[in-house]
Amino acid sequence: MTASSGENSVDSKSSLSGLAPLEAVLFDIDGTLCDSDPIHFYAFREMLPEIGFNGGVPITEEYYIENFAGKHNDDVARILFPDDFERGLKFTEDKEAMFRRLATEQLKPVNGIYKVKKWVEDRGLKRAAVTNAPRPNAEQMLSMLGLTDFFQALIIGNECEHAKPHPEPYLKALEILNVSKDHTFVFEDSVSGIKAGVAAGMPVIGLTTGNPEHILIEAKPTFLIKDYDDSKLWAALEELDKKSGSSSATSGA
Repeated sequence: MTASSGENSVDSKSSLSGLAPLEAVLFDIDGTLCDSDPIHFYAFREMLPEIGFNGGVPITEEYYIENFAGKHNDDVARILFPDDFERGLKFTEDKEAMFRRLATEQLKPVNGIYKVKKWVEDRGLKRAAVTNAPRPNAEQMLSMLGLTDFFQALIIGNECEHAKPHPEPYLKALEILNVSKDHTFVFEDSVSGIKAGVAAGMPVIGLTTGNPEHILIEAKPTFLIKDYDDSKLWAALEELDKKSGSSSATSGA
């Protein structure tokens, strides 16, 4: 059952309990570990007028969310240049280079991520980062956040046969970590990412860092949170701990 982040429902509190004993937690990167959407939006807004997109008028944030946020660059390229895929790919490569330059000064972690990192580590859980971002972006973001060594696997969408919203990247993470979908959950922030996790058979906790609730809800997340300090998340993790018989106290509840 889905629940909006505005509800402090019993459903969200107990929604992860069925995963006990928990084996792994999977994380998207953009918008999930770090607040990167404003940087992507800025890069698109700066570069698209240069190629005459939308008659040279800068795109709105709503347009960015609906058409680009969380999407694989192959899909973005087809939106921008339906008749010239190679030109579209070249644009996305240039845009990602601009993103990496901007990120060196502007990238910030999502609130509470290091609290969740400690929760995962204290319980000895396996973890992977699963992203549609190009590898250079993913590796830069993880390095800047100090999370490179935290993850035991990094799954890149364009290194799979199918990127998100297809479930393959998440299924590949389960395979590499050698864990069951029945004992794993996902953190995501985009419609395509939530759809991928759900299609892979796992509960997905959606973050409203860059996308509005009403859009994310359509992808059927288990529940939504504002960030990792959200009390709803810690209530659910506490219930999961009780079900798992974890000896570690859940901090931050």
